[in-house]
Amino acid sequence: MAKELNEQIKNFLAPYPEYIRDLTLRIRDFIRDLYPKSNELIYDNYNALVFGYSPTDKAGDAFCSLALYSRHLNFGFLRGSELSDPKKLLKGKGSFYRYITLQTDEDMPVNYIKKILKESYINSLSRLKDKKNVPSGTTTVKIIAGKKRRPGGTTG
Repeated sequence: MAKELNEQIKNFLAPYPEYIRDLTLRIRDFIRDLYPKSNELIYDNYNALVFGYSPTDKAGDAFCSLALYSRHLNFGFLRGSELSDPKKLLKGKGSFYRYITLQTDEDMPVNYIKKILKESYINSLSRLKDKKNVPSGTTTVKIIAGKKRRPGGTTG
């Protein structure tokens, strides 16, 4: 997967504070370096910009995601409740989704996240029904919401 930062992605990131943009790009590169054949799915939603990473072009197959908010980002795992988390760093009480909240590089336990990512990726692959004819290494914008709630409480 190429690490290009096209104009559309730059525009999606523009409303966020510089430290959130920079942290997002570093973690995006981190994921892409570890899983270069994964597909990046971008959702420019009402209240968050989300980068999902999946072995297919379907969000339901994603093994991790980055959800950007005005003051932090959540590094999440779609089926995180099924993952080993001996240090209990993953937040969330829903049926499946778990995440770790990050504001700085120091907030990310790199080696721990690598282990969780590997387990999440394997879990995602094990759930695939059709392993043929799936895209590899693409970036696809899936949703661009019209009206958005932007960082700092603005809409538009």
